[in-house]
Amino acid sequence: MIKHVRAAAGAVALWFDPARVRAEGTTPDYRFSLANERTFLAWLRTALALVGGGFAVDQFLRDLRRPVRVTLAVVLVVGGAMCAVRAVNHWVRSERAMRRGEDLPVSRFPALLAVLVALVAVAMLLTAVLGWAG
Repeated sequence: MIKHVRAAAGAVALWFDPARVRAEGTTPDYRFSLANERTFLAWLRTALALVGGGFAVDQFLRDLRRPVRVTLAVVLVVGGAMCAVRAVNHWVRSERAMRRGEDLPVSRFPALLAVLVALVAVAMLLTAVLGWAG
């Protein structure tokens, strides 16, 4: 357990120390590093959209029952926060893999995010069709 906590803390420390990431292996073609950065920024835009959507649900769907509205808002905001954390983690893991000449890391997060967004969409559709007003 302590070993896993130390490994996680070390991984998070890399998020804030790009010089340590850069010191590993050899410098990849800059196009790959820039593509990795663009992917990171795309994930951040997605995170911001989810957070904004969560606040929009809470502020503008006042006719929904409060528990439904708050649940949808919280799911969206938490999904956005998870997306932002995943973005930086994936950026560091990908950059390290490229510098080491390793395969790029795989992640289940895109599938998890897609399911989360689909569930919110279904909940919103049911809300619109069934009229769950408060």
